[in-house]
Amino acid sequence: MYYLSPKRFKNAILLLTSLVFYAWGEPIYIFLMIGTIIFDYIMALQIDKYKRQRTKSRLLFIITLLVNAGILVFFKYIGFIIGNINTLFSINIPFEELALPVGISFYTFQVLSYIVDVYLGKVPVQRNLISFGAYVTMFPQLVAGPIVRYESIEEQLNYRDESLEKFGQGVERFIQGLGKKVLLANNIGMVWTAISAMDLGNMSVLTAWIGIIAYTFQIYFDFSGYSDMAIGLGKMFGFDFTENFNFPYISKSATEFWRRWHISLGSWFREYIYIPLGGNRVALGKQIRNIFAVWFLTGLWHGASWNFIVWGLYYGVILLLEKMVFKNILEKTPNFIKHAYTLLLVVIGWVFFASTDLTMAINYIKVMFGIGNNPLIDNTGIYYLYTNAIMFVILAICSTPIVKMILDNIVIKSRTKYINISLIVYMLILFLATAYLVNETYNPFLYFRF
Repeated sequence: MYYLSPKRFKNAILLLTSLVFYAWGEPIYIFLMIGTIIFDYIMALQIDKYKRQRTKSRLLFIITLLVNAGILVFFKYIGFIIGNINTLFSINIPFEELALPVGISFYTFQVLSYIVDVYLGKVPVQRNLISFGAYVTMFPQLVAGPIVRYESIEEQLNYRDESLEKFGQGVERFIQGLGKKVLLANNIGMVWTAISAMDLGNMSVLTAWIGIIAYTFQIYFDFSGYSDMAIGLGKMFGFDFTENFNFPYISKSATEFWRRWHISLGSWFREYIYIPLGGNRVALGKQIRNIFAVWFLTGLWHGASWNFIVWGLYYGVILLLEKMVFKNILEKTPNFIKHAYTLLLVVIGWVFFASTDLTMAINYIKVMFGIGNNPLIDNTGIYYLYTNAIMFVILAICSTPIVKMILDNIVIKSRTKYINISLIVYMLILFLATAYLVNETYNPFLYFRF
């Protein structure tokens, strides 16, 4: 339908199919999605209309921000807020947990970036409701990112080139992501699922480390796989989405790690929270405030739970120390030590992220470091290490640019040969991923709760 239709209908088809896609999994919340589109479309027009009347424009801007933030808070955080009030004041305010609209954190941030940029005059207001709706609902990245800021695809919404070559590049990228998610993340994820369900009191130190290392690989290949599939699908429709991952596990500091991990979220917080607060151009005390504000919100964005907040603040402390205390020391440290230091901090951080609550996270870390009566090694740990050793090696290699360089080289060489080797490689990945999905029931969507 998309490729057969004239250019003027392509955004309408993209909007319609995206709404169908969303309604397929969230039939009730489709009305919330449509309401959000209409409300923000009208408010952006009004903000632009009164841009010369700063007081009125500012009032409309604040109202729009509050409504969008209020919707996100109501669906995602109201239970967390009331639960903490009940605990703090020993009362019992009744509340019912609401089902979280899929992708609400992602599309809310996209809408907010558009509203802020229109208010600041960074982008012209979008006067075509269909084009704006297509931006908000675009199904390739709706439910798991990357967060696409309006300014990055403003021109593409109106003028973009679709071609067979670009479609082919999109298919290749999609299959890469599918292979990451299905063949790598799902297989190693079963190890973490099994170990995390064990009794911590009887778990060995070895088993605890194997479990969280398995999750470390799972979360990367799962989330970066989603991003690759989204970027690939975008290319099929003529869009160029921003990259979301750049081999974060080769980083040599926590600061570098966050330049490579979930790039779209990091750039969003930097652009719309950190810099407006003054960034690093203010006094030391305010710099510290700004860093902790960003990382508190980063943790909270990921989930309505104290373990996510602690996870965010954990990185806030580390990045602050790297910026103000350890910077000169790290520069003089050998690369392999910096790499080991970074991976250790990242793995510990994932314990907070992966745990169901803060208590589980703290207890799991205690087991990892032998704080208690847990054995150092047991048969369970040896079994998981022995049966997954090859998988861990494959995952470690795939976490580096080596495999990408090989795939890119295969594609380049295939152009000069009679047999298209890259076609064979990608068809094999697609076949194996499809076979796995048909035969296995384990296929978690880790970012469903975000």
